[in-house]
Amino acid sequence: MKKIQYIRKGLLGLLGLLFSSILWAHGGAAGTDTDQCKFELEKDHWLHYTAYQPNSYPGDEFCGSLPDSGVKTLLVFDYQDVRYRNMAVEFEVTKEPEGTRVFFQKAKKQRSGTVVLSLNNGVPEPGKYLIHITLLKDDGKRLDAHMSFKAGTGAPATTGSLLIYLLVIFAGLYVFYLSNENFKKKVDSYFKDATSLK
Repeated sequence: MKKIQYIRKGLLGLLGLLFSSILWAHGGAAGTDTDQCKFELEKDHWLHYTAYQPNSYPGDEFCGSLPDSGVKTLLVFDYQDVRYRNMAVEFEVTKEPEGTRVFFQKAKKQRSGTVVLSLNNGVPEPGKYLIHITLLKDDGKRLDAHMSFKAGTGAPATTGSLLIYLLVIFAGLYVFYLSNENFKKKVDSYFKDATSLK
């Protein structure tokens, strides 16, 4: 009986670790940042990118894959380096591999540190696109960065959502286990048999 209690506690502890905000935290120490939604303008100087399709998916954030084409799309860029805030930046979005321009914003200074590009009709069709960012430095040099994304990939099933669904299912089964004596006996006998095989 003690083995069954240890197994139960172990499973609950594992679930607690699985959903711990510490384990799912973004970024971290040097060398551990796995943020795929950023551009490196210069060595160790970054620009973060997030895409939104507010009419279709309010509150959802996207990066390399947009679910729809032909719908309002917001591309948001945040400077992670203060020194870029007084430099002129040019933005362009092209359909690839043709290189057809679907959006362009001429170079201008972005003092707030955040740039929001509103593509009112989104991108015209499903496929691959490329975001071009050109930073115009005071000395006349141009720094170019590129990031690709796909559009029209369909609604995403995020890992976080799937884990929450699994947790709800597990919680429901656990409540059923606690409230149904026959089910509890079957599960307990299964765990007893499994532990006796060791």
